[in-house]
Amino acid sequence: MKPTSTACLGLGLATALVLTGCSTKASDSSADGEDGALATDFGVTDDEITLGVLTDTSGVFKAVGLNLTQGNQLWADEVNADGGICGRQIVLDVQDHGYKPDTAVPLYEQAKESIAGYIQLLGSPIVAALKGKVTTDQVLSVIGTNSSILLDNDYLIIPGSGYDLEMINGLAWAAEQGELSDGDKIAHIYADSEYGQNGLMGSKAYAAEHDIEVVEVPVGAADTDMTSTITKLKGQGISVIALSLAPAGAASVALQNESQGLNLPMIGNNPNFATTLLADDAVVEAMQDLHIVQGFEPYAGDSPKSEELRTSFDETFPDEEPGYGVPPGYLAGLMWGAILEKACDNGDMTRQGLVDARLSLDAVDGAGLSDTMDLTDPGVPAVRSGYVLQIDADAIGGESVVEGPYLSTEAEEYKTPHQA
Repeated sequence: MKPTSTACLGLGLATALVLTGCSTKASDSSADGEDGALATDFGVTDDEITLGVLTDTSGVFKAVGLNLTQGNQLWADEVNADGGICGRQIVLDVQDHGYKPDTAVPLYEQAKESIAGYIQLLGSPIVAALKGKVTTDQVLSVIGTNSSILLDNDYLIIPGSGYDLEMINGLAWAAEQGELSDGDKIAHIYADSEYGQNGLMGSKAYAAEHDIEVVEVPVGAADTDMTSTITKLKGQGISVIALSLAPAGAASVALQNESQGLNLPMIGNNPNFATTLLADDAVVEAMQDLHIVQGFEPYAGDSPKSEELRTSFDETFPDEEPGYGVPPGYLAGLMWGAILEKACDNGDMTRQGLVDARLSLDAVDGAGLSDTMDLTDPGVPAVRSGYVLQIDADAIGGESVVEGPYLSTEAEEYKTPHQA
């Protein structure tokens, strides 16, 4: 039985998208795989494979949600133009949770029987609300958060590296630049949340290897005035400031670091930056002391694939604003492409078959957007390496590559919270 695809709401995405309330039916195909038939259960028909996108297109993370979804769609368009996977076209079922867990839960319940899995499940609170359901229902999901704390089951996948690995690589890189030495002291200002705590795991792990003292500075996730926070660090002999904050908080730290005369180098996780910060020249100038580390190229990356993505984005979304969510959105597609191809080869696209395929993939090509991705250990992000970025107002997306992919010995040897 072939599902119908109906567009309900324009988001500037390609017509293959199926939006909120327009999901496809679960497949009636064979469930045993006998006589060469493809075993399926949910979201796979004779003609289509439906992947869910549970994202934010109206709330506080609307910009990144749209960019991630656009990256997902660029991958799907490319695959479909090349004939699809296993003789089937990729359909994306996009639903907007507005960054509200209470909205996400019923949307998940509505979609779970009509999708093979999630190519995007955006937001730490959303993942936390759905984690138990995803595990019970065996819904393989690429999550839009880089917290390795979440990776305690076979069903969640992170594109790029975790916040802990980002921080380890960042501090190791700072040491190579002569900004940090064994026996020094660093301050880590972090949002007291799953995100910030995961970043802190990284700085503490690096510090333990190098006899470095970490001054822990937890702040509220929504705090935006860091004047007193920086004042308290003066005179403490700090060499580097580590940041795991939201963009507004990071901007305040950068401004106070400069205005109070500390002028210390800063190393940050990828959520510290948003293109909205580029509107303030003083913030851009102050953030020149900040280097951000993430596990994938920025939108302005110089790999051939990044150049190709920019061209495809401009052609497909001519009226939309690109941002850092596009590359990881596309990488999520590359992961799903490899999983679906392997499941097709195995003759099993059931939920369990997809998980089995995932756990067998140790070398998924990142196409130059990231290092080769290993999906075989659910407790470890897809890559351990990162790209060291600087804020660059002249670059599309506001960030340019200083170095990468960069992999420190410390990150290579680090054991993530749920590593097997």
